[in-house]
Amino acid sequence: MEPSKAGIAVRGVAAFIDLIVVYVILYVVAAFSGSTTPGGGFALSGAPFLIGVALSLGYYIVLEAMLGASLGKLATNLCVVMAADGTPIHWRESIVRNILRLIDGVVLYAIGFVSICLTDRRQRLGDLAAGTMVVRRASRTSAARAG
Repeated sequence: MEPSKAGIAVRGVAAFIDLIVVYVILYVVAAFSGSTTPGGGFALSGAPFLIGVALSLGYYIVLEAMLGASLGKLATNLCVVMAADGTPIHWRESIVRNILRLIDGVVLYAIGFVSICLTDRRQRLGDLAAGTMVVRRASRTSAARAG
């Protein structure tokens, strides 16, 4: 039984949750570097900016390699799997798909959104390069029925 592709709307909700997590990561970096602004904002540049980007990418890479999902995907019952056979991804795939997040994320994820809309498996560029796709996480009930 092929895993169920994740819909665009639920992926959007997962991305919004992850955006909040990334904002917190960047805000903490800004707080440590003295780069916060009144009203809860921040302005990162130079080394603090690079550290923030590295930590944000690390958030996605580590969680997806170890758990198969970021916090947003976990909250929305999604996971990242190998597109060929639905098996869990490994470090290599997580690194590739998330480094390409820098391209997919250009202009509020417009590039990733277009890619998701145009591919049969709803894959962004990072997924295509890594051979992965985002699916609904199998529930214990459906897994028990299948087994």
